[in-house]
Amino acid sequence: MNNQAHRKRLRRLDRIFSRDPVFFVTACTRERTPMLDNQTVDDAFRGFAECGPQRGVYVGRYVLMPDHLHAFVGFQDAEMSLSSWMKSLKNALSKVFRSQGIQAPHWQKGFFDHVLRSLSSLEEKWEYVRNNPVRAGLVRETNAWPFQGRIFDLEYRKS
Repeated sequence: MNNQAHRKRLRRLDRIFSRDPVFFVTACTRERTPMLDNQTVDDAFRGFAECGPQRGVYVGRYVLMPDHLHAFVGFQDAEMSLSSWMKSLKNALSKVFRSQGIQAPHWQKGFFDHVLRSLSSLEEKWEYVRNNPVRAGLVRETNAWPFQGRIFDLEYRKS
């Protein structure tokens, strides 16, 4: 039997001991299908992220690759959890996919998240993320990739 099919997922932490945590998150499309690298999806992502402060959620920098997305997400006295925010984001982008005639399911189950514990960790992750399009051979220079940006300035603060 395939060991990966039976690998258990780790539970998310019930508590984060940081007053305003900043997460590095990654979500992949189902079967890594390329469908995120277009202006309509980028516009929908930005629109969703710009509404975040109403719930205490702030998206900093992000990169939409063809088959996955990376984002830095800050929570400040948030009404929602990271899991519920990701579910809402995936639902919002799935509406775009359906309007483009792409059949569901659109997303792999779950997502990857990492709580950033220092400013150097945030900067290190950003360097990795912003160079993704270059490493993938999509562009020659990081700034040439059109599906990236910054919604809000995130500040890393020690608890």
